[in-house]
Amino acid sequence: MKKIIIIVISVITMSSCEKEIELDLNSSNSKYVIEGEIPQNELATVKITKTVNFSDSNNFPAVKGATVTITDEIGTTEQLIETSTGVYKTQKLKGLEGKTFTLRVKAEGNTFTAKSTMPKAVKLIGLKTSLSTFAPPGEASSDNYTIFPQFFDPIELGNNYRFIQTRNGELDKSILIANDNIGNGQSNSRPLFSQNFEIKLGDNITVEMRCIDGPVYDYFFSLNSIQGNGPGGGTTPTNPVSNISGGALGYFSAFTVQKVSAVVK
Repeated sequence: MKKIIIIVISVITMSSCEKEIELDLNSSNSKYVIEGEIPQNELATVKITKTVNFSDSNNFPAVKGATVTITDEIGTTEQLIETSTGVYKTQKLKGLEGKTFTLRVKAEGNTFTAKSTMPKAVKLIGLKTSLSTFAPPGEASSDNYTIFPQFFDPIELGNNYRFIQTRNGELDKSILIANDNIGNGQSNSRPLFSQNFEIKLGDNITVEMRCIDGPVYDYFFSLNSIQGNGPGGGTTPTNPVSNISGGALGYFSAFTVQKVSAVVK
C-alpha cells in the first residue's frame, strides 16, 4: 500500500529550520536521516533521526546511542559525544580549510559513512540591494528588495556556494545555492531569489556564504528540484542524492563560513 512520509532537513549550525519533502515510499521503508556539518574553525555536529509514516505524528524520532566518529586526513579520529538525544558533537576536532573529513556512524546495527572536503574560502566582499523586478499580480511595481552577495570566484572551475540569509533575525528557509558554471573566475553578484520571504526598506539583512564541495552542492540542488524550485519546475518525487553511503538520507558537509550584514536603503 502506498504511503507518504516526510523528511525533515534541519540546518543544525544556525537554527532549527525545517524543509518538508513528501516522498512516495512504502510504510516499511523507514530511513535514517543523517545531517552532519563541520564548519570552518568550529566543532562538528551530527544529527540522526528516522523518517516516519504519514499516518504517524510529526514527531521524527531521534536516534540515540549511536557511535559517531569523524577522522581527518592525517588519521586523527574523535568519537562524538551525544549532547542531547540524537545530536552528537566533537569536543576538540574542528573544521579546517582544504582538509578532508570522514564521517562514520554505527546505529542500531547499521553502518553509514561519508566524506567531505572543505574548499578554500572565497571572500564575501559585501552585499548589494535592488528593488525586485517582479511585481505582485495586478500591481505595476514592487516594494520588495533582492539581495546580491558580492564575491570574486577563483579561476579554477568547480567552486560551489550555499547562502543562508536572515531578515531582522528571521531565517529564510529557502535553499540558496550557486556554482561557477556561470561567472567562473569573475566578479560575481548573485541575486538570492526566495519564496515567501519579503525584504523591505529598512530591514537588517545578514547573509552567510558557505563554500561547499561538489557532492554537497548536488544534494541541495536535487533537494531544491524535488520541491519544485529548480530548473524546469518540479520533478517526480524521489530521494535527494546523498554523499552518505549505506542507505541513509541526508548529507555530510565540511564548509567555510563568512557573514556580512547590511541595512536595506
